[in-house]
Amino acid sequence: RDVLAGIVKKSCAAFRSDEVTPLVKVDGHYVLELFHGPTFAFKDVALQMLGNFFEYFLSTGSNGGRLAVLGATSGDTGSAAIYGLRGKKGVDCIILFPNGRVSEIQERQMTTVPDDNIHCVAVDGTFDDCQDIVKASFADKEFRDHVKLGAVNSINWCRVLAQTTYYFWSYLRVTDLEKDVKEVNFSVPTGNFGDILAGYYSKRMGLPVGDLIVATNENDILHRFFTKGEYHREGINKTISPSMDICVSSNFERYLYHLAGDDPSQLASWMSSFESTGKLTVSGELLNKAQSDFKSAKANTDNTLETIKTYHAKDDYMLCPHSAVGVSAVDQLDTKNSATVCLATAHFAKFGDACSMAVTPLPEIPKELSQLWSMETRSSNCPNDAKVVQGFMKRVIEERMEKHKKRDERKKFVKNLVLVSAAVGVVAVVVSAIRRR
Repeated sequence: RDVLAGIVKKSCAAFRSDEVTPLVKVDGHYVLELFHGPTFAFKDVALQMLGNFFEYFLSTGSNGGRLAVLGATSGDTGSAAIYGLRGKKGVDCIILFPNGRVSEIQERQMTTVPDDNIHCVAVDGTFDDCQDIVKASFADKEFRDHVKLGAVNSINWCRVLAQTTYYFWSYLRVTDLEKDVKEVNFSVPTGNFGDILAGYYSKRMGLPVGDLIVATNENDILHRFFTKGEYHREGINKTISPSMDICVSSNFERYLYHLAGDDPSQLASWMSSFESTGKLTVSGELLNKAQSDFKSAKANTDNTLETIKTYHAKDDYMLCPHSAVGVSAVDQLDTKNSATVCLATAHFAKFGDACSMAVTPLPEIPKELSQLWSMETRSSNCPNDAKVVQGFMKRVIEERMEKHKKRDERKKFVKNLVLVSAAVGVVAVVVSAIRRR
């Protein structure tokens, strides 16, 4: 228990707010600010903790004391993982991101980190392509065992577990402030389904949650499922909320398992059909059950920009494009009240180009972000090919291990040289003393 408490305390110490994730009331509802961590995005909550868990378990000799973390990012996971794992002993962190499909500041947050255990890779494809490479690599047992592969995306259960904490935290804060509120609604900007899945599990654990609102942008596969029962794969639209530009949500499979009555054979059948046809359709009681678990809404670019503009003009409050999607969903579903919490998943300054389409001039951005433009960047490029990426990983890991081996040998040589020199000095002093006698 003491070790766990120490890891949690160390993880929370990385945040700029004493409350870690402060809750503020805006326009009659609450906003949970999840962007006070090192990379100004909600992923910091889980990934600071995950990085410290990795460090602890590797220090005990687990996994041979070595781990190669492979992650895919649509923007925020990558930088949060990098800041959580930079400099960690025994860890190599390889982050794949879709070339040209993350904001410039998101890319700079990743590529300006100089630690030699961090490797950023621009992949010629979409986020879904990056995610497929990660999944293929975990399915390749020979490769997985050779590099001692570990996960940083929300396929790692620790990610979802850590994210449940702020649902409990915000529920307790709301009910402290609003004595008549018994259940709290949550509106969550949703791409890969991990953040809202944490809310779903919180509710299953007994947290008094009312509505869980799935808020999507134009990439609305989840909204189409919860309104029509159609989880049908389509092309990815490039939007002003790029972290949600996903057409296959990897965590959604976890929810489908429960929708199938915790029946793994039914889930396997659904996913096999989806892989071959790109379509998964439910109706009747199953659709009714899904709609009782989640509500949903879709906010297009116009909705998003109007929400950013309105909140800044009326309340002097800046929303990032993703957070604005969640707020727009609350407006559409008429659940804007003191029992509703909208998750603000990133600081607006991470998406300055998009926000400036609604608000000019923009408020001053934090110095931690503005200084990125003067820092050197480094990254690599790979085609959309799992084998090429795996080859890259093997090479950079082996090169770093060899480099550290030589460094350790030099340190050992210098240490031994110092010891020999010290011994010679002692002998010389003793001889000199004997001669004086």
